Amino acid sequence: MLKIFRATAILEGISYLLLFGLTMPLKYWAEIGGPNKVVGYAHGALFIAYVVIGFVFWYQKKWSIKRLLVLMLASLLPFATFYVDMKYLRTTD
Repeated sequence: MLKIFRATAILEGISYLLLFGLTMPLKYWAEIGGPNKVVGYAHGALFIAYVVIGFVFWYQKKWSIKRLLVLMLASLLPFATFYVDMKYLRTTD
């Protein structure tokens, strides 16, 4: 389960950066909307997967509510899923 959660966290972070750093500017500045749609769908699926797996992982590890809030907040902030991977997922207690 840890490997799946780590992979989902990293991919969700990458998709977030691609969506807002690359495809949104392409959509609004260059009027190229195709990549935004594809990356947007992928990011949405990865976001939902991250949240669901995060809850499952939190429950299995019996972590505190504070750690759950950190996991969930990380899904909303750029680069934060990379932080979660580094701080909480590389070594789990």
